[in-house]
Amino acid sequence: MAHTILVVDDDPTQRRLLQAQAEKCGFQTITAASGQEALDTLNSPKGASIGLLLLDLVMPGMDGLGVLAQLRPTHPALPVIVLTAQGGVDTAVGAMRAGADDFLVKPASPERLQVSIQNALKVKALTGEIQRLKKTNDNRLSFGDLIAESPAMRSVLRMAERAAQSNIPILIEGESGVGKEVLARAIQGGSDRAGKPFVAVNCGAIPETLIESILFGHEKGSFTGAVDKHIGKFQEANGGTLFLDEIGELRLDMQVKLLRAIQEGEVDPVGAKRPVKVDIRLVSATNRNLQQQVTEGKFREDLFYRLNVFPIQLPPLRDRREDVPALVAHFIRRFAVEENKKIVGIEPAALEMLASYNWPGNIRQLENAVFRAVVMCDGECLHPGDFPQIASLLGITVKASHDEDSFVGQAAKRYVAATPSAPLAHEAVAGARAEGVNVMGIDGHLRKLEEIEHELIRFAIEKYEGHMSEVARRLGIGRSTLYRKLREMGLDDERGAA
Repeated sequence: MAHTILVVDDDPTQRRLLQAQAEKCGFQTITAASGQEALDTLNSPKGASIGLLLLDLVMPGMDGLGVLAQLRPTHPALPVIVLTAQGGVDTAVGAMRAGADDFLVKPASPERLQVSIQNALKVKALTGEIQRLKKTNDNRLSFGDLIAESPAMRSVLRMAERAAQSNIPILIEGESGVGKEVLARAIQGGSDRAGKPFVAVNCGAIPETLIESILFGHEKGSFTGAVDKHIGKFQEANGGTLFLDEIGELRLDMQVKLLRAIQEGEVDPVGAKRPVKVDIRLVSATNRNLQQQVTEGKFREDLFYRLNVFPIQLPPLRDRREDVPALVAHFIRRFAVEENKKIVGIEPAALEMLASYNWPGNIRQLENAVFRAVVMCDGECLHPGDFPQIASLLGITVKASHDEDSFVGQAAKRYVAATPSAPLAHEAVAGARAEGVNVMGIDGHLRKLEEIEHELIRFAIEKYEGHMSEVARRLGIGRSTLYRKLREMGLDDERGAA
């Protein structure tokens, strides 16, 4: 899924030329013939997918500078490359002052245009990564920073936003790797405690002999090795949020002390003469069934009811597949910056493969898979071959890292082999396979255009043995269009059933 570029030029010839150059570099494009049309596109639902603007400076009506003046207040981070036939220092300086990221003189060579686009996207990714790190470090991560395209996640965020407005204890439940700590940070960022301390404690990773000291603190000399005073996690989180991850791992005797600290709002540091008052927002998380642990006597019932005041169930990644493309794009931007790679996106075939996998390790597993793929990739887009483990688990053989046809070709072959032509009688199908596509149905009437198109695609895939580049070339359509039509034909369902 490459970046989408909006090409704005009033000259149809120049517009088509820029569009062709951008698409040749691997980018998807949208075009606009005027400044106002460009602004309308950016403010429409399509605007969310646009990653860069190629903007002609001299246009009738609203010119490029006018577009920049209206664009920057609403889209401050959108990279803009200005192009004009009237090159000059004053013109370039004016465009850069108005908010352009680069300035090119027409006709720009394809190589110069590609470098300019890649540099602008890289700067955008760097800026986004810096902002993300700053928000995380400042404990101001918001719900708007979370990826939630799926209905399941949108429902979770609505609940979390309500809970964030109060000081109610929250218990986040979900499998390992679903992002419980990230949600806890967003709850903090959406509350009046934003910017205050956020202290995360993994209860399952604390040595049993140090649990009390780490949580509640200790005085100097209170036990062997206590050479200094330690304030503990509760006091570190004073005024902010304490996140107790894997709360189900806490041993029973510490559960009693934790319950008292929560109820009384104070802690007893080891060796201290008097308790210390604390003001915290408590958010707990677990990947276990605490209700079952209560029944089995492994978790205190009174503590369970104290923590489980506002439960939030985070769905596993397999139940929110709509979020996979956005998550993949986020991880690609992040790791491309960290690894200094010029990776701009992911091939549709590879993205389709990732979306079809169940991800037992959830988002953490997806993150690591993309990290490895970014490190191994030598091109500008991730390919199915960059995910050999996932392909192997799905039973897909990829020939090489950059084999464009290996995944979709195999999936399409299985699809053709497994899919009967329901609208046609077997005789009609045989005739189509032997001499072309039959435009007449068995009832003597013309078949629907969609049926004929689907039959033609199936016929072409069989004829060219699943080599999708050749299929697309012979049909006179782009590979991305072919992939989209295959999805409309139910390729995902057929592959999953194979």
